[in-house]
Amino acid sequence: MKYTNILILSLSVVFVVACSPSDSPDEREQAEADAAPVETVEPAAVEPEVEMKTATDDNPLLAEWDTPFGVPPLDQIEEAHFLPAYDVALANHSAEIEAIATSEEAPTFENTILAMEQSGRELGKISRVFSNLASSATNDEIRAIQREMSPRLAAHSASITLNPDLFARIDTLYQNRDGLDLSPQQARLLETTHEDFIRAGAQLEGEDRERFAEIRSSLAGLYTQFAQNEQADREAWTLELGAEDLAELPDYIVAAAAGAAADRDMEGHVVTLARSSVEPFLQSSPNRAQRETAWRAWTLRGDNDNDNDNKDTIREILALRLEQANLLGFETFAHYRTAGTMAGTPEAARSLMEQVWWPARDRALEEAADIEARIANAGMQHELAPWDWRYYTQQVRAERYDLDESEVKAYLQLDNMIDAMFYVSEQLFDITFVERDDIPTYHPDVRVWAMQNPEGEVAGIFYGDFFARPGKRGGAWMSSFRLQNGMTGEIPLILNNCNYNKPASGEPALLSFTDAVTLFHEFGHGLHGLLSDTEYPSLAGTSVDRDFVEFPAQIYEHWLSQSEVLQKFALHHETGEPMPPELLDRVLAATNFNQGFATVEFLNSGFVDLAYHLNTDPAAIEIDAFENEVLASRQNLDEIPMRHRSTHFLHTFAGEGYSSGYYSYLWAGVLDNDGFAAFEEAGNIFDGELAQKLYENVFSAGDTQPAMDAYVGFRGREPNVEALLRNRGFVDTDVVNIEG
Repeated sequence: MKYTNILILSLSVVFVVACSPSDSPDEREQAEADAAPVETVEPAAVEPEVEMKTATDDNPLLAEWDTPFGVPPLDQIEEAHFLPAYDVALANHSAEIEAIATSEEAPTFENTILAMEQSGRELGKISRVFSNLASSATNDEIRAIQREMSPRLAAHSASITLNPDLFARIDTLYQNRDGLDLSPQQARLLETTHEDFIRAGAQLEGEDRERFAEIRSSLAGLYTQFAQNEQADREAWTLELGAEDLAELPDYIVAAAAGAAADRDMEGHVVTLARSSVEPFLQSSPNRAQRETAWRAWTLRGDNDNDNDNKDTIREILALRLEQANLLGFETFAHYRTAGTMAGTPEAARSLMEQVWWPARDRALEEAADIEARIANAGMQHELAPWDWRYYTQQVRAERYDLDESEVKAYLQLDNMIDAMFYVSEQLFDITFVERDDIPTYHPDVRVWAMQNPEGEVAGIFYGDFFARPGKRGGAWMSSFRLQNGMTGEIPLILNNCNYNKPASGEPALLSFTDAVTLFHEFGHGLHGLLSDTEYPSLAGTSVDRDFVEFPAQIYEHWLSQSEVLQKFALHHETGEPMPPELLDRVLAATNFNQGFATVEFLNSGFVDLAYHLNTDPAAIEIDAFENEVLASRQNLDEIPMRHRSTHFLHTFAGEGYSSGYYSYLWAGVLDNDGFAAFEEAGNIFDGELAQKLYENVFSAGDTQPAMDAYVGFRGREPNVEALLRNRGFVDTDVVNIEG
């Protein structure tokens, strides 16, 4: 489901396109762009007069931002500014909407759709700043504001989408659209606005309308509660390491553990539940008891029967979602959600997962046998358990490909990998990135670059926040401070967040290969926002179907694995020498290693997510038993649980972005493997003609056309799963079309 510019539903999450390889296995989210400046559209002649409120004090959130490119003055904004600013902005937006809805003029595109698109700019500015801080630099004050504002914003959104006078104007235009002489983008904006209002309950009446608004408000609060509970459980836990433990761990893990302790004002070394901390520990620690302790803490976030427990929250969310879907005439929430995607139905989404499940499971069984043989050869008596998989897999990987993680990381310096991702965008889209030191940020770790078009004009601002720290949620995601706006000529302000371990002062930040893939993935999302070239913000950038939004990010990952890129940028952090060809060959050969585990782990979460939202009696669900039942139904391996257990499944329960839609990473995986195969078939990973099609139909196009049309415009045909199964090393299958 996509939302127009006016539908600001919740502050519980900001990660519209939020997940990367660190969050799922294959989540890996222009020749010459038209550099002519966008003409500013004058306000519609029939724009209603609105009496606007103004702030009574000096509040930077409500002032004009006299900053380079109109970026947020993040160095001036304080927590105390938000609630007063929200009060003013909500009142002003309500007045704007009321004036549109009650206008005595007959509805036109200009006085209704365009006027709506121009409304709420003040509220949008404030919400984007706050949402980014709530995800990247939160504290007790911000969390309290979030709890207060989430239901208020949901209620405000409902007051718009459930406004009968406003919808009557939209519906009149939609029913008469063929006679309005609209441009293609105007027609698309009218179509998506009408669809969004219907899916947000605009056709409901009486008590159903009131109940729908209550549900939206309640869900917003529950999403915030779920996310804050997960963060509280995650940040409360640490595992202290003694001298004997440190002696058995690689230097990079020891350094990260020291940094994690320092971040928490602790002495010594600790492992935390940030993925960048706990996962390397599970891969490297020979202490099986400590691995089990860490793994259980990691998987039990939100499931500890304490104040942060999320089980009841899940049941409440599921019950409200089912009621919401039923009010709109859908059998289940899964049917409601998938109706607004490329898949179209939950059956189509499940069918795709089933196509990949059995080949992935077969490969996982082979991988398990390799690990069990290694355990036996080492004289161990224990059976393979979930906390063993990563540890022994690393040993099998190192032995099979003669790879040492420390050796590989020495060539993957963060600064060089940033240069690599910029290099790829320059080769594909003829853009350059120049670092700036005059852009205000919310934390000293944040770096800022200006994206320049071929004429050297600044066409976007890119913020990079790469290191983990307390107060920042886990994972990796892309968000924005401002969308590209063709009406005003405003350039996009895009933010990427990752959670790498911050090195000691003066030391380089070294990445694993998976970390580097995450970097490229999120920058693919970033480019989707930065290269946007649409007339209307509601159609800009990542405002596309949920199961299409990961495609630009996942296809971008493929360029990292190309020898042309690695030979140029994988340089030793001490000597500056390029990665030796034989090591490069081994790194690339190992990229498909453990794909059975990775795919099964992901699909477990995908199947459970879909099953939750197909269930019609959520109040009776026992979370652990439900998970186990779904996994057992597909003969899952006990050693491979869900990648994200329910009680910390932020994708599904901290908002609606990926609810009943976690499958979309696999859907996009089909697209990205099939799509990159076009460059391979051309014999040139930077083929100019293909790059231009990718730019025109995907990276710049936003939601100006249906997602399948966008893909076909780039690829020349609809996608199939052949390339994905081949690239993951699974058994061959017949070509299968994925369109639902």
